[in-house]
Amino acid sequence: MATSELKSDNLFEMMKLHFASDAGKDLTKKIGLVYQINIAPKKIGIDEVSYVVDLKKGEVTKGKYEGGKPDAIFSFKDDDFIKVATGKMNPQIAFMRGAMKIKGSLSAAQKFTPDIFPKPAKM
Repeated sequence: MATSELKSDNLFEMMKLHFASDAGKDLTKKIGLVYQINIAPKKIGIDEVSYVVDLKKGEVTKGKYEGGKPDAIFSFKDDDFIKVATGKMNPQIAFMRGAMKIKGSLSAAQKFTPDIFPKPAKM
């Protein structure tokens, strides 16, 4: 298990707050799927840290999904996940370039859109 902090850790903390908001609760009702996201510091598949984004319950937890199988599993390098989450990289392009790997339902994966991520505060 990776011991260094990932840039993504902070984003997942912000997602927890986002899902507690009214906009987040609407997303939970609309999507209703469970995603596992594996984040690797440098190379996909090595020292990955897993997070579960549960859009049935509106929760984000660290660790692998334990309630059966998630609807889709994504694997990213830390930097690429930040780019996709902040809108700097299109998810389809990330997938085609191999910057994002998907296991599970592709139709569920297609519902994993940028509105799931909190918008950065405007200064």
